[in-house]
Amino acid sequence: MPQTPKTYPYSRPAGLDAPEPRHGVVIVGAGPVGLTMALDLAGRGVPTVLLEENDRVGAGSRAICWTRHSLEIFDRVGIADKVLAAGTPWQIGRTSFGDDEVFIEDFGRDPGDRMPPYLNLQQYHVEEFLIEAALENPLVDLRLRNKVIGADPAPDGVELTVKTPDGLYTLSADYVLACDGFRSALRTMLDLEFDGEMFEERFLVADIEMEADFPPERWFWFNPSFHDGQSAMLHRQGGNVYRLDLQLARGASAREEVKPERVIPRIEQVVGPDFELEWVSVYTFQCRRLGDFVHGRVIFLGDAAHVVAPFGARAGNGGLRDVDNLGWKLAAVLDGRAPVSLLDSYNRERVQAADENLKQALRATRFMSPRPGIETLFRDQVLALAVKAEFAQGWVNPGRLAVPCVYDSPGADDPALPQATRPGAVAPDAPQGAGWLVPALGREVTLLAINCAPPAGLQVPVIRPEVNETLRRRYLGDADRALYLIRPDQVIAARWLDADARDVSAALRALWEGRG
Repeated sequence: MPQTPKTYPYSRPAGLDAPEPRHGVVIVGAGPVGLTMALDLAGRGVPTVLLEENDRVGAGSRAICWTRHSLEIFDRVGIADKVLAAGTPWQIGRTSFGDDEVFIEDFGRDPGDRMPPYLNLQQYHVEEFLIEAALENPLVDLRLRNKVIGADPAPDGVELTVKTPDGLYTLSADYVLACDGFRSALRTMLDLEFDGEMFEERFLVADIEMEADFPPERWFWFNPSFHDGQSAMLHRQGGNVYRLDLQLARGASAREEVKPERVIPRIEQVVGPDFELEWVSVYTFQCRRLGDFVHGRVIFLGDAAHVVAPFGARAGNGGLRDVDNLGWKLAAVLDGRAPVSLLDSYNRERVQAADENLKQALRATRFMSPRPGIETLFRDQVLALAVKAEFAQGWVNPGRLAVPCVYDSPGADDPALPQATRPGAVAPDAPQGAGWLVPALGREVTLLAINCAPPAGLQVPVIRPEVNETLRRRYLGDADRALYLIRPDQVIAARWLDADARDVSAALRALWEGRG
C-alpha cells in the first residue's frame, strides 16, 4: 500500500519566550546526514540543536543502498540493529545488454566481515530510526517545523533567524552545520554556488510493492526489450517493496511521465501486472559541489555540499562519511583539545572524496547515457564484446558501487604492510573472540599493537588484538608485527613495523593539527 509518511509533534521552542543562551552547535536539516551528525556529536558529549522545517519523514525510497562502512556508522549511533533487521542485504549484481546477461559481479561477504557489503533499505525507514534515537537522546534538541530564514555569520559564530508556527526567534551558535540538502537554504543565504555539470538525462523512479520471488540482487539492463533504447535497474528494498529506475528519453516531460497512465504500463513491462505503486518521481543527473565545504563558522555536509548522479550509492553514503570525518574533529575543537585548523582537514579530505565520487559518477553517466553518434557506438560495441569476452566486462559501467575514499594521508607508513590498510584508508573489521575489532576501537584515537608491546609513556588508548586469520591477512600480510594509529573515524593515520614513543607522539601531533 502507498507509504504514509510518519509525522512527529511540534513543540514550542524556548527562544520564542526568552533569549536562548549561545549554543555550541546548531544543525540545520534533519535528514539522515543531520540526524546522524547530531547523534554522533551526542556520543562525544556535545549537545546540539537540530532544526528541521518539516514534521515528517520524506516520501519515497530516495537513498536505498547503504555500504558496509555506513552500517558501521549506524552501529556507532545506535540504529544498526534496526537497519539490519528491516533491510535487504545483497552481494550479487547482474548486468545485461538487451535481454542477454553480460556478466555477474559478486561483491562477496568474507567470513571476517560483521556487516554485509551492501544493504537496501528505504531512506524513510532510516530516518524514522534516527529520529526515534534523537528524541530519546538528552543531548539532541530536535525542533520540528523550525525553518531557518536568515543567517548572519560572524568571525566567532553565526546568528540564525528561525520561523515557527508560533512566530520568529533567533539562535546564536559557535558553529552551524548545513545538512539541509541540495536545495540548501543556508547555501543560498551565504550566496554560494555549486560548480560542476547538469545533464539533460532523467530517470523515472518508482517504489512498487509486490509478492515476488526475485532474489535480493541488483539487476541492471542496457537497452532491454521492455524499455528499448534506454537503461533500467531493479533493486529489492526492505519488505516486499522494490525500486525500479527507468531512463527517460531526452526532452521527456517530468510532469507527464509521472502520471499513472504512463507509469503503470512501463512497470508492467518489467514485472507484470501484480503490484501496487507506492511512490513515483523523476530525477535529473547532477554532478556538482561547492568549492569549499567550510565557510568560517558554517560547515556544509551531504547534499548541501555536493550532489552526484545516483549511480553507485554515492550520495547518502558520501554524506554519512562527511559526518564520520567531521564529528570527532569538531568535538575536539569545541573542548579545546585541537586547534580550529583541524577543521581545515575536514574540508581537504571531504573535497577529495567528493571529487572522487563525482569522477566515478560522471564516467557512469557517460556510459549509461552516451551522446548520439560515436559515444553510443562505442558503448554498444563494448557491451556486445562483453557478452562474448570476459576481458571487456571491466569496461562496462552500470554505476560502480561506492567504497570509502582513501584520503591522501602524509602519515608514516611501512610499505611492507598490506596496501588495503595504508594510511588514509578505513580500518577494516575483524572478529575478536565474541566481539569485533571496529566497535572496540571506540571514539578515541587508538593505538593498535599487533604481536608487539606498545611504546611506553604514551597517553593514548591501546588495543592488543587477538591475531586470527582475518586480522593477519588484513593488517599484517607477511609481517609478524605492526603498530597502527587509528583515528576516531576508524581511518588509519599512521603505521609502523617498529616505532618508539617519539614516532607515535609526532604522528599524534600531526593528527590533531590536521596534518595526518
